[in-house]
Amino acid sequence: MSWLVSEGRVLASLEVAGNGRSRLRGLLGRDTFEGALLIRPARSVHTLGMRFPLDVAFCSSDLDVLATRQVRPHRLPLPPRGTRVVIEAEAGAFERWGLVAGQQLEVRS
Repeated sequence: MSWLVSEGRVLASLEVAGNGRSRLRGLLGRDTFEGALLIRPARSVHTLGMRFPLDVAFCSSDLDVLATRQVRPHRLPLPPRGTRVVIEAEAGAFERWGLVAGQQLEVRS
């Protein structure tokens, strides 16, 4: 299992979508989701067909958080320039975790 970490603090358990099929599927078909999903490479995401709103973190290739947004189902958010990795979680998770733009994230196994 992997973990999403910021400043030495574990934020959440982490699933990694690193191949084409898992990136395309993302969180589609799920009714709820505990933890976070890291999609790499990804410049943006969509919530078409999603059953719940998402928190989305747009990150650089080094996992610097460029911006965060809460995205309702059936939307196509505009990513900031430089996005190479996207992290998704159920809406409200980023607030609980204290995840904000400007943070440096890391993945630990």
